[in-house]
Amino acid sequence: MSQHCILLAEDSATTRAFLVATLEEIDDFEIIEASSGFEALKLLPRRKYSLIITDINMPDINGLELINFVKNNLQYSSIPLIVVTTEGAERDREKGLALGADAYLVKPVNPAELQDLVKKYLGE
Repeated sequence: MSQHCILLAEDSATTRAFLVATLEEIDDFEIIEASSGFEALKLLPRRKYSLIITDINMPDINGLELINFVKNNLQYSSIPLIVVTTEGAERDREKGLALGADAYLVKPVNPAELQDLVKKYLGE
């Protein structure tokens, strides 16, 4: 069983279920689901996460604000962060990466591409 815990911030229940199923194909990760950026921020101090996957467009606190918080907080800044979003414009990608995201995927996500990135950042 994997020792990795992934925080998944995505407001769409359907997309969350798809992402969880995609990740569970790799390994038996513990996946903690947040339905908003605000919920993700509340969950951050409760666990030690190996990876964060976030959408951009979410209620309350969006994914860019979440990335900014994580990457500017010494306690969390070393956690790899993958953006999975519908925001496919180059300026959106540049902004996400400039804030500190390690990877930026545009929906609909290719499951194999996401799995490869997760394996890369978790050293699987």
